[in-house]
Amino acid sequence: MMDISLIPLVEIFILSIFINYLLSFLWNTRSMDLFLGLLGFFTLIFISSWFNLPILQKIVYVVANVAIVAIVIIFQPELRTALSKFGVKQRKNHDNLISEQLITQLTETVFKLAERKQGALIVIENQVSISDFARHSTKIDALFTSELIESIFTPLSPLHDGAVLIKNKKIFAAGAILPLADESHASLKGTGTRHKAGLGASLETDALIIVISEEKGEVSIAREGLLTKGLKQDRFKNILTSLFFTDSLAQNQPKKTFQFIDWLRQ
Repeated sequence: MMDISLIPLVEIFILSIFINYLLSFLWNTRSMDLFLGLLGFFTLIFISSWFNLPILQKIVYVVANVAIVAIVIIFQPELRTALSKFGVKQRKNHDNLISEQLITQLTETVFKLAERKQGALIVIENQVSISDFARHSTKIDALFTSELIESIFTPLSPLHDGAVLIKNKKIFAAGAILPLADESHASLKGTGTRHKAGLGASLETDALIIVISEEKGEVSIAREGLLTKGLKQDRFKNILTSLFFTDSLAQNQPKKTFQFIDWLRQ
């Protein structure tokens, strides 16, 4: 049995890991506001109990019962993403997501659109499903071709203002409406709606989102709440390759033990 004197240290260690993970997941997302709100709410509960304020206690407990259900409904995408990072969901095979040939085609197409200053928004599914983004879109379910992407983002096309969703090497849908990120993000300074939508979607899923600026012809990538702007063609292709193929090679290697240290570094 564990020495009783060590139990508090073990508990502190476990709580530290959990709090570190929680903050790293919530930081710079709309969930951070929720976390701060909950922190203030629990502080209010503590104060009402400490000073024995029965009316205030009753009010906060009634509010808490309603708030728990509301939080689960409103922040369902964030909760789903958090669970996927814990490895609860079965991980997909990267070979079914995107191929090296598709990355080459996509790179050439993206920079061809950028050269013409044709605005575009492309979402590539990773581990977490992007099907929720397809609710208000036009279903396509066609193999990826440069011609199809170019026709979708032609200025006169009825679908050019929305996002194209790519999953399992196919163009799954077009004209999708993505959630907008809060304008308070420093990386959004001087950007348009497409960048806000790209960053907003990256906060709710682990997908890779490509944004092409209509004004500057600039190519950007949004992923996990980070927006990288002004990418050149070689770096753009390297990012896609490292994301989809480095992870794929790692997944194909037999895992002897749980990579606990690697998980802590995430």
